[in-house]
Amino acid sequence: MRYLQVLMAGFMMGPALTFAQQAEVAIADTTKVLPEVTITASRHKSDIATSPYSVEVLSRQKIEEFLYRSTPEALMAVPGVFVQKTNHGGGSAFVRGLTGNQTLTLIDGIRLNNSTFRYGPNQYLNTVDPFTISRIEVLKGSGSVQYGSDAMGGVVHIITQDPDYTSVSKFSGLAGGRYWSRDMEKTGRGQLVYSSPRLVALGGLSVKDYGSLFGGDTTGKQSPSGYGELDADMKLKWKLKEGMELIAAQQFVKQNNVPVFHKVKLENFALNEMQIQQRALSYLKFSIAGKNPFLQSISITPSFQQTAEVRRSQKNGNPSIRREEDGVSTVGALLDITSKFSQDWTSSSGLEYYYDDISSSKSDLNTSSGASVQSRGLYPDHSTYSNLSVFNIHQLRLKRFNLEAGLRYNWFEATIKDETLGTVKLSPAALVVNLGGNYKIASHNLHASFSSGYRAPNIDDMGTLGIVDFRYEIPSYSLKPERNYNMELGCRLKFNQWNASMTVFNNQLTDLIARTKVENEVISGYNVYKKENIEKAVIRGADLRLQWLPSKHWDLTAFTAYTFGKNLSKSEPLRRIPPLYGNTAIKYKLKKFYAAADLSIAARQSRLAQGDIDDNRIPAGGTPAWEVLNVFAGYQYNKLQIRLSAQNLFNEDYRTHGSGINGVGRSGLLSCTYNFN
Repeated sequence: MRYLQVLMAGFMMGPALTFAQQAEVAIADTTKVLPEVTITASRHKSDIATSPYSVEVLSRQKIEEFLYRSTPEALMAVPGVFVQKTNHGGGSAFVRGLTGNQTLTLIDGIRLNNSTFRYGPNQYLNTVDPFTISRIEVLKGSGSVQYGSDAMGGVVHIITQDPDYTSVSKFSGLAGGRYWSRDMEKTGRGQLVYSSPRLVALGGLSVKDYGSLFGGDTTGKQSPSGYGELDADMKLKWKLKEGMELIAAQQFVKQNNVPVFHKVKLENFALNEMQIQQRALSYLKFSIAGKNPFLQSISITPSFQQTAEVRRSQKNGNPSIRREEDGVSTVGALLDITSKFSQDWTSSSGLEYYYDDISSSKSDLNTSSGASVQSRGLYPDHSTYSNLSVFNIHQLRLKRFNLEAGLRYNWFEATIKDETLGTVKLSPAALVVNLGGNYKIASHNLHASFSSGYRAPNIDDMGTLGIVDFRYEIPSYSLKPERNYNMELGCRLKFNQWNASMTVFNNQLTDLIARTKVENEVISGYNVYKKENIEKAVIRGADLRLQWLPSKHWDLTAFTAYTFGKNLSKSEPLRRIPPLYGNTAIKYKLKKFYAAADLSIAARQSRLAQGDIDDNRIPAGGTPAWEVLNVFAGYQYNKLQIRLSAQNLFNEDYRTHGSGINGVGRSGLLSCTYNFN
């Protein structure tokens, strides 16, 4: 009840669009509404107001002003997105109740998801440095036609910085640092940009030292939870000639000694950590604009991505230290073609190909005797996974209507080299469609859509052998794709000083891959599970966002989201469904100064599946409700930008549902950035 009262008070104060869209606003006077925001979530440029799908945008300005520590933590500012943190070095986005390998993450159009992405929360989103982000687009309830497998909940598309060409050659850049009280963060960032009429080059380096996280009220220091991180990024843009461009980009992140706090706290581990969490992405993008309407633009993007994860664990009183190492090397290629058949009829089509090569190993070192024993890793070593698809999407404008329809066909081939069964090959395939329409009435828009989606079984589904969370998993080689059918209705309303949007959705899921317990089997003290296509489920819900702009200086915002999930096969709640949650924010801005406050809130989540009840990260009876108030301020002095934040003013002791660590308690954060040009 307290949550609802606070939320309603926030709506009365001045409800809103998402934090991200505030950053896109330029208000000339109080009688003008928000301008259109251009998005690329459906593989073509369009206005967010007339999109037939539910799309949110989180801007770089909002990420900077609200001093988000990590990319997943920033996504809590987006309606319909909830974030679970297994550890301080993780963070997994739930889009309409789904996460892990059921939600797709892209970086500059390239899949972050690979064939070892696991069901449920994972840490991969935290390997994206927020300093490199230009904006994040979240496509909710759709994405399989646009981007392929895994987009059953939606798509999180991270778009990195893209400096513009300049009329004269010049250098610009920044140097800055952040400090969080109690030594919870010490971060430095340097960035240099060279721009000219035909060439742009950007290089950046981030060095981060995170101390153990202090919780609120009675929690205190949550040790061990801190870790170190190094990020490097580069982007080169070369205008070969008018209408022809080449982009080369490189991203690298390495995180060291990331503790899994709840394992140490609750499961009798003396040591449990990601010793190394590493990702590197390189890509080239060649694009050319043509005069032929059937080939208005073409882009080709080859890419190479490597991820590495080294886990170390040791039980109390046990001299043996286990070291597990998994690596994935991914070669990718994208072909995108835009056609314009008439002023009102365009299409996006293309080919995508990804090839994963997996390495996996495990060793146990006896610290007393020095003996080391090698054994099979979590995944079958030298397994491969191919992903090839073709898609075609059409956009049509008919007076007040904006219509979109598309389809994608996807082929997969998994080659799993099992030590016991030998080489196993599987070739699943999927065909999906989407249909959407938007109807414009004056400055208001109504939209409806239907999207079918899928997730092909991956190496993690089929080949896992070992301890995962609080269970022991064994391989399963007879799986087929999961499928979903999402329907949604929504509206976007614009008035002189008010903007509002609301979406309701219903997502039917079939052939879900679920873990089934193998009776009377226990390995290393853990119950044994395998995966099968045995479940059906439904997820339905709604999100509401409002914004009030009483003057050019004030911006008052609020949103709330509700998700209901039911496992139809077990007649119980679906696992890990987020509670009712929301955010209310107020911001005052002058030319060189801004001040803001935001109140994040979540209701109690007591609708638990049996798997939630068995999960030691979720308190008995469910996750309690919480309200957290933060305040922010910033001032621009010449070329120096100073930002301050006071986090969790009331020192609330809280945890986002399903997380393995509590949120930060009362604390302060200082950020200073010097910009030069």
